[in-house]
Amino acid sequence: MYAGRRGNATAKRYARLWNRALRLGVLPRRWVSLEVVGRRSGQITRFPIGMADVAGRWYLVSMLGECNWVRNVRAAGGRATLRRRTARPVWLVEVPAEERAPILKRFVKKAPGGRPHLSVDRHEPVAAFEAIAADHPVFRVLPAV
Repeated sequence: MYAGRRGNATAKRYARLWNRALRLGVLPRRWVSLEVVGRRSGQITRFPIGMADVAGRWYLVSMLGECNWVRNVRAAGGRATLRRRTARPVWLVEVPAEERAPILKRFVKKAPGGRPHLSVDRHEPVAAFEAIAADHPVFRVLPAV
């Protein structure tokens, strides 16, 4: 469904369905709808996304690597909204590649849908995730100031 790191028609239908479910709050709290201003359209775009939690902090992981939501977040200066029943303005700060490995490992452990998109098995040690860390942007979720 994600040839060329872009969702096809089926992926887009699923995304709309997941976004509706997330607005109702029927899924675990690690699943959210990311809302960010589109870098070209200027319109709010929504992406259902799973978060990873490490040491009490929450992170957004791009299972597809450099994709639209990542580019939109960067263009918006990290300003975004996470939605689960209610909207929560957040500040997303990109994590340097050398710090991403433990976050990626936690993500594949907790987000089964992301596993096929990362080339390292969830049972591998953290060191194995260092090889792919530069290919998968990760953003720390902070409260908006």
